[in-house]
Amino acid sequence: MTFQKYLGDSKMFEYDKHYRNCQQFDKPFIKAKINPQHGNYFVQIDLMPCNYKFSKNDEKTLKEMVKHENAFLKSNSEPELQGFSITSELAWFDGISIKNLDSFCNELYDITQS
Repeated sequence: MTFQKYLGDSKMFEYDKHYRNCQQFDKPFIKAKINPQHGNYFVQIDLMPCNYKFSKNDEKTLKEMVKHENAFLKSNSEPELQGFSITSELAWFDGISIKNLDSFCNELYDITQS
């Protein structure tokens, strides 16, 4: 079985199954869901299933990712992120472009694996 780094636009039972897999394999739970208000993605990373917490350096990296995403959105005449929040165990980002979704989620995952 190959572990999925994140799950996007899925049914509730699929998110639940993925969360349990994250607990079993000590991995972060990352989900992406389209926000119908603006058509971009709401991305959430939950570190509760794994033995990891965001460090201050991780928080800086996440804020840099937000800056890069906002610059990309602006260059494509799209509205900037609708918001984001970063704590030691949970972070969310509202407004990630579909073009950047895969790389954004993979980068979130990679931060927790370093």
